[in-house]
Amino acid sequence: MVAAICWGKGKTVTVEEIEVDPPKATEVRVKMLCASLCHTDISSIQGFPHNQFPLALGHEGIGVVESIGDEVRNLKEGDFIIPTYIGECEECENCVSGKTNVCLTHPVRLTGLMPDNSSRLSIKGQKLYHVLSCATWSEYVVVDVNYLTKVDPNINLAYASFISCGFSTGYGASWKEAKIETGSTVAVFGLGAVGLGAISGAKMMGASKIIGIDKNEKKKEIGEAFGMTHFINPSGSDKSPSELVKELCGMGVDYCIECTGVPTLLTQSVEATKVGIGKTIAVGIGAEPVAPFGLLAMLFGRTLKGSCFGGVKTKSDLSIIANKCQKEEFPLQELFTHEVSLVDIGKAFEFLKQPNCVKVVIRM
Repeated sequence: MVAAICWGKGKTVTVEEIEVDPPKATEVRVKMLCASLCHTDISSIQGFPHNQFPLALGHEGIGVVESIGDEVRNLKEGDFIIPTYIGECEECENCVSGKTNVCLTHPVRLTGLMPDNSSRLSIKGQKLYHVLSCATWSEYVVVDVNYLTKVDPNINLAYASFISCGFSTGYGASWKEAKIETGSTVAVFGLGAVGLGAISGAKMMGASKIIGIDKNEKKKEIGEAFGMTHFINPSGSDKSPSELVKELCGMGVDYCIECTGVPTLLTQSVEATKVGIGKTIAVGIGAEPVAPFGLLAMLFGRTLKGSCFGGVKTKSDLSIIANKCQKEEFPLQELFTHEVSLVDIGKAFEFLKQPNCVKVVIRM
């Protein structure tokens, strides 16, 4: 079978034949149906979050169960699933606390390997690493059962891929992390799939003013489709993004969701919030090291909170998002701008350079 492979940091992605082993006791082998491209995949090519190669790419997608290990009880062959990069045991200290979605039993895996620190993927006799819990840009992949969520087989495949990471991360940041109150003001930095998810979550929570910030003027229309009320393009002004936000909201916004991962915008996102009560959720991350942070902005009582998967729990919350997706409560068709086949994966990176590109769908 074939998969998209990167042989080294910054090298061109190629589609090659690989071998995929049968699943072990608590694992599932999945036939991938559809995947999509996320910024984390770009970071992985650049050596983040781990610098292990050769690397089988992809972490967003949807597939169907092809075979299961002896100890798998909650899934069967033919079930439709989406892979997740964090699990939920419902028993550890963090899961029962109700304060976080970061499970201690099934955490985010940054090794590029299975929980037993081995791999089910190989190429020319050489072990393959993968992005987070799996490698969705592959015709088949093996995933630990604790990193899979079952979905209705009638769900739109492309949309299911979007909610497997990007959109749900932003949506959850507004819903689960910020816990935005009705009538609040919100600023969202970066209007990719994550930022548009944050806008959608802010709208659902009843925010009165939702400001989208992006240098791409084409994002204005799509942001409005998800619920954005005001748009700022900082490239057309000598003022900082935080100053432009305050021109719309006086002392600043109640909440800010930072989705770009651009280090210099982290301080800006905090300074865009109100002193004393402003809260910023940082969900964007990239390969660049974080620049010196403006601590002074924090000393006036603002809060900065990091977030993993937008605070969404894979058992408790992701099914809610999937149900809303199936009921078409989100205009996810606005995200679907480009499509390629797996064998033409190189075109996906070219599409990303186009200003009208939001999500690239990859068909197997």
